[in-house]
Amino acid sequence: MTRNILYLAVSLLLIGGIAFAGNQKPLPAPNGITIPEGYKNWKLIASSHRSDNNTMRVVLGNDTAIASARSGKTNPWPEGSILAKLVWKNTTHEKWPTATIPGEFVHAEFMIKDTARYKDTGGWGFARWKGMEQAPYGEKADFVQECFGCHTPVKDSDYVFTHPAVIPE
Repeated sequence: MTRNILYLAVSLLLIGGIAFAGNQKPLPAPNGITIPEGYKNWKLIASSHRSDNNTMRVVLGNDTAIASARSGKTNPWPEGSILAKLVWKNTTHEKWPTATIPGEFVHAEFMIKDTARYKDTGGWGFARWKGMEQAPYGEKADFVQECFGCHTPVKDSDYVFTHPAVIPE
């Protein structure tokens, strides 16, 4: 009887530990940025496809970014704008071979507009989390120089590659 209770207690602890681990928030990026709360419910700004690495992306925005995108006032983006880019490997629909659909999730990236806090990177904070496990990208806080270096060619559009999709009112 005592042995059965011990097995039950250990089983409950293991199940509870697995459930707790599954509900853990991802760790912050090395520069201290955390994944913005509720980003999965943000609205669409644009989508894109990269043929060089066979990925598709959607760019979502917080309320500030959405208002700016809808009004066409994105150069510069207003303070407090947050852009989320979600990236998947391309795959083909099994019943519709000409349809490209999201495959393996690659990463989630965020750009946060705060010119005072991120003055060394064009007014933007950068962060990325890899894979379904959402592992923070980069080993040290200076990983953002890699992000910023990539965005430097679009300095004239406030360091943002995204062109908001035009949609009917």
